[in-house]
Amino acid sequence: MYVPARFFDLRDFFAAEIFAEVTQVWDIFPNAIAAYLAARYDMSRNVVQGEVDRRAYLEGTGIVIEAGVRVEAGAYVRGPCCLAAGCEVRHGAYLRGNVIAGRGCVLGHATEIKNSLLLDEVKAGHFAYIGDSVLGNQVNLGAGVKLANLKLNPNIPVRISHRGSFITTNLRKFGAVLGDRVQIGCNAVTNPGTLLAPDSYVLPCTAVSGAHLKAGSKIGS
Repeated sequence: MYVPARFFDLRDFFAAEIFAEVTQVWDIFPNAIAAYLAARYDMSRNVVQGEVDRRAYLEGTGIVIEAGVRVEAGAYVRGPCCLAAGCEVRHGAYLRGNVIAGRGCVLGHATEIKNSLLLDEVKAGHFAYIGDSVLGNQVNLGAGVKLANLKLNPNIPVRISHRGSFITTNLRKFGAVLGDRVQIGCNAVTNPGTLLAPDSYVLPCTAVSGAHLKAGSKIGS
């Protein structure tokens, strides 16, 4: 029910390799992103082919910035991290490590991202938090969207709820899985363990939890 192919078109992105042996979509956490980067790239050095402003901050090693990427002044990128061609990392963005962003992504002002996989053309332009999450192709986050990844009681593992039943993930930190073309309105919050099917949209200022597996779902009122 929660296989990656239900949420994403993986035919044209290296995420297919990350998900190759995954049963449930959240099984890539907590370590698969870091393991993929370590297997594919030399973590002892940085490869910078794109345009990085001299006033941006690159910390550590294992940072891959492909040709066509633009990193603005004041952005902070900590390795390991891979930014594919066409990404735009704007002033004040904070990439905390173990981040993969596909082609044409926008990581905007005051947007914080850690241990997350973003497929092609994800837009997180303003004041977003993305923690331990997977965002599908062409996902758009409105200003102020938060993908919360830690329960109020951190000793209880994150559970997935759907139609009155629960699956325990055994993960202490797990944010959201947003299928292809999901749109989330400004200042909405997803609670830990939220799953949204492709083409779903969340109205502004809505708190979302659980699995919404019908494509094109409208969430909020």
